[in-house]
Amino acid sequence: MAVTAERFNQGMTYEEYREQMTRNRERFDQTEAAVQLDPADVQAFSSQPQPLNVLVIAEDWCGDVISNLPVLGKLAAASGGKLNVRVFLRDQNLDLIDQYLKEGKFRSIPVFVFFDQDFNELGHMIERPASVTQMLAEKRAAIYASNPQYGDPSTPPDQMPEDVRAAFMQEVNQMREDSRTEINSAVVRDLHQIIRGVAA
Repeated sequence: MAVTAERFNQGMTYEEYREQMTRNRERFDQTEAAVQLDPADVQAFSSQPQPLNVLVIAEDWCGDVISNLPVLGKLAAASGGKLNVRVFLRDQNLDLIDQYLKEGKFRSIPVFVFFDQDFNELGHMIERPASVTQMLAEKRAAIYASNPQYGDPSTPPDQMPEDVRAAFMQEVNQMREDSRTEINSAVVRDLHQIIRGVAA
């Protein structure tokens, strides 16, 4: 089912999404404040001949949303109105998320979908850049290797004892913060690749 202008405009603005957050708002704001954009990247978006529509699917409990959506928000703010962002909550908009399943089966978020003025899709990013997935997997493996108390890496964190899970999640969140600059650059690079052919 194609996304129409009418459906797109039912979404929240970036600020409306931020205001309705009930979880991780402080981390979201901290992430946004830490985003440093390269002027060349801002120029690539602000020099678009026409504004682009960006559909976002998100939820405030998701670490990748907290990590990546503020990058898009900062980019939209810096690009002088060239990115028209609308955010939809995943669990209330299954008609949208089911069009952008990771590997055709996972409702992974965030989803960023770029459209032109006529709602022709230009490209999309699901969850995070592949380079970030690889980097985080390597760093996560290192956390397990140096912390045998976390147990088997194949055990989901929500099945860990509560005190162990809390320590593990604190370490994972710190690892993400330590990798913030690399993650942000990779997200901007992927979004730039989506629009690269538009201005040609």
